[in-house]
Amino acid sequence: MLADTPFVLTDVCSQMRLIAAANLAALKLGLMPGLSLAEARARVPKLAVGDYDAQGDADCLNRLADGCERFTPFVALDGLHGIVLDITGCAHLFGGEVALRDALVRLMARWGFDVHATIASKPGTARALCEAGLGRIVPAGEEESAVARLPVSALKLNASIITGLMRAGLTHIGALATQPRKALVARFGAQFADALDDVLGRRAKPIAPRRAVPDCLAERRFMEPLTHTAPLPDMLQRLAADLESVLERAGEGARVWEASFFRTDGQVRRIAVTTSRPVRDPKLVTRLLSQKLDRLSDPLDPGFGFDVIRLEAYGRTPVTAVLVSFDGDEQTQADISALIDQLSARFGAHAVQSFVSAQTHWPEAQSHLMPAQQAKDLTPLTTNKLPYEPPTRPLRLFERPERIEVMAQVPDGHPLRFRWRRALHDVTRAEGPERIAPEWWKHEAASLTRDYFRIEDRDGHRFWVFRDGVQLRETRAPSWFMHGLFA
Repeated sequence: MLADTPFVLTDVCSQMRLIAAANLAALKLGLMPGLSLAEARARVPKLAVGDYDAQGDADCLNRLADGCERFTPFVALDGLHGIVLDITGCAHLFGGEVALRDALVRLMARWGFDVHATIASKPGTARALCEAGLGRIVPAGEEESAVARLPVSALKLNASIITGLMRAGLTHIGALATQPRKALVARFGAQFADALDDVLGRRAKPIAPRRAVPDCLAERRFMEPLTHTAPLPDMLQRLAADLESVLERAGEGARVWEASFFRTDGQVRRIAVTTSRPVRDPKLVTRLLSQKLDRLSDPLDPGFGFDVIRLEAYGRTPVTAVLVSFDGDEQTQADISALIDQLSARFGAHAVQSFVSAQTHWPEAQSHLMPAQQAKDLTPLTTNKLPYEPPTRPLRLFERPERIEVMAQVPDGHPLRFRWRRALHDVTRAEGPERIAPEWWKHEAASLTRDYFRIEDRDGHRFWVFRDGVQLRETRAPSWFMHGLFA
């Protein structure tokens, strides 16, 4: 069997093939990572060798970290082979620290991995014990005694520092713990002292979680894995109801809702929906998540079953009471927001867009498209000062203004006749000009003043044209352009 055969994975470093990882049989023969392959084969001629896949190793560690999130949402990667879990406030959910550690080890064994798991109040202490193969539970306050017998190599410092410590007779962590800190800093530097404090538990180095920690969450654990997806909407609604009670007591809602489905084989599927306003209604949240589930290109597969389902809420925001007016416009806005959320959940946030106005006077740049869920808080696009007035500008403009030939009164008169797309139009009515000066403060390319006119021809067609440049002041012969049509 491969487990009984010395087996190593090698990688090329500085034009040499070195051992990157080795199984237990190889380690017992002294084939440690960093040893050259030539020397390893000289020691063990019948050595099995494979190529080390660094990216595959990293992907595998990330999948394991995903599976560990069933124990706590606060999970971080620790180097190339370690995972750190902050189980503060979580241990009682599993029957205590011992039961949680045993459950984690059993789960990893079921996935085909042998792990060392240590629980300590400081991550540096737990890391040092795990790397030494001493998985255990360290009570708070006993960190120094737990690591006292570890060799100084557990500090993971430069080889010259480790050699200097051993020459001085300081071979174990316990011997360093009794030395004055100032003397250690003066001899080996502040980095050494900080590493020693981490291992001894004298300071707690902050942990950077892989994913954002939710504002609140609710979850269901199943004694028997859930092997079909039919009950998922009901489960999600129950979880949303649990979060509703929490948010309601705080007078808040959430704008991002994420559901996580943990499979027994370690795979985790997540779906998230975003709302245009803070919500906490369980039925609405469930409907949005169900629509997202129905539209997945890769349908949710329970495999051997889901053993944990979790619902997380992000972006908690106070929900203020709205005074409803007689015209009921608030309810209309709420219905529109709900419709936007449903369409965004079904087709994606970028598929549902809205026009919003920009802070500019230039007509073609005065509005732009953005996701409707984000456009809610921006200034709405308006074309009139009063709702009952006729539009002063076309609702839609040409992508590029089109040049026209114009006979007009000069220097500031409106067009009397113009030719556009080979057709001749006689102007019967005209309004304007509406003058728009260049935005000189933006330091953009030089442009000319525009005079816009709303004109109507004999057939009742209405156009929006402009004269580009002021005659005799900015240009000798202004050009005319068609920029849009009125309905």
